[in-house]
Amino acid sequence: MTASSPTLTARFPDDFLWGAATSAYQVEGSPLADGAGPSNWHRFSHTPGKVRDGNTGDVACDHYRRYPEDVGIMRDLGLTAYRFSLSWSRLLPEGRGVANPRGLDFYSRLIDLLLASGIQPLITLYHWDLPAALDDLGGWTNPDCVHWFADYAALAFRAFGDRVSSWATLNEPWVVVDAGYVHGVHPPGLESLPEAAAASHHLLCAHGAAVSRYRDFGRGRIGLVVNLEPKHPASEKPEDRAATARAEAYMNRQFLDPVLKGRCPDELTAVFGEAWKDGCLRDLDLIRQPIDFLGINYYTRSVVRNDPAAIPTQSRAVFQVGSEHTETGWEVYPDGLYEILCWVRERYGEIPLYVTENGAALADPAPDPGGVVEDPRRVEYYRRHLEAAHRAIGKGVDLRGYFAWSLLDNFEWQHGYSKRFGIVQVDFTTQRRTLKRSALFYREVIRTRGAALSAGAGRA
Repeated sequence: MTASSPTLTARFPDDFLWGAATSAYQVEGSPLADGAGPSNWHRFSHTPGKVRDGNTGDVACDHYRRYPEDVGIMRDLGLTAYRFSLSWSRLLPEGRGVANPRGLDFYSRLIDLLLASGIQPLITLYHWDLPAALDDLGGWTNPDCVHWFADYAALAFRAFGDRVSSWATLNEPWVVVDAGYVHGVHPPGLESLPEAAAASHHLLCAHGAAVSRYRDFGRGRIGLVVNLEPKHPASEKPEDRAATARAEAYMNRQFLDPVLKGRCPDELTAVFGEAWKDGCLRDLDLIRQPIDFLGINYYTRSVVRNDPAAIPTQSRAVFQVGSEHTETGWEVYPDGLYEILCWVRERYGEIPLYVTENGAALADPAPDPGGVVEDPRRVEYYRRHLEAAHRAIGKGVDLRGYFAWSLLDNFEWQHGYSKRFGIVQVDFTTQRRTLKRSALFYREVIRTRGAALSAGAGRA
């Protein structure tokens, strides 16, 4: 290490939240334990050919049983917040009706331990795992799913709202639509623009209905989590610029414009065609419920060119030769985080923001003799992205927290266990947890409120 680099002249605010994030199906394991019902992801991962190497979330990180150890790791790292999701089918095995008391008890114990450890819980109600019983009824293409979700949300608010003051309705609804209904790589595995358009509308309505239910409690804050990318045209050709506008509307504005501006992006008519019809114009009063914050998940940017054969936006991302890329093929582009945070402020006004996910899938070595996994590329990834976040604060962005994705190596959806995002390594055979250098670096950033970003921490 070196100690001669200058420190930041302005640190992160005193009340800035320093967190890490996970999701239920990716880390918990025990998906059918103690009265829980199956989810769409449980069924999908058990369908041959859907997940790499036939991997499932049956064990994952065994967080369901090992959560005390994991909370201890969070406490030792100095985290002040933990973002996690609830398993809908663990609380409501059939997706509706009678609640499962043992599922409620699991999350109650987790919340109590977090609070006792000085860690604020931020709960996401839906991170892609829909009860299989509701999937059988059409899932997000069924209008009744709006009411089912609102009832589930109300159950969670009643059970945990006395101790949890920060809630998010949906995680990345764009991924639910694009991966599940357009390209079929997530459940329900469809490739149907009409069903994708229906799912998009019902997700928006479900979000609004849950926010409306939460206002009956009035004890905390509720928001939405979206994944955003800057979209840059590959050239100044009109067709590339038009393709970029379609891609940007499809990913970045499909959900934010209805929720925050009360309108639908015009470009979505070209994206969905006849399936869009009146788009999200129906139910806008329900959709446009005021929210208290917006969570932004940021990983990369896209450089876009026109491609009439590419469904659904008639556009394609151009691989950036010469740039650094992660194991998922995503370009490492820290300036994009600064760009997207400033874009949200400029387009949607003064709304509190959180970076609710940011991280990199990278190949990691075995632990060294000192018991640490050396991951210098991930250290630099976090350093540069946190510097971009700090720069956005300096530009007036109301950024109130940052959550590393992810606390643990975990089940990475259709990639199974082949992609490792964690700052803590998990041996999936023994379930042993080992801190990576990035975790130690993050701990020092938290301790110094960001001064360690430019003080050489984490550098060899």
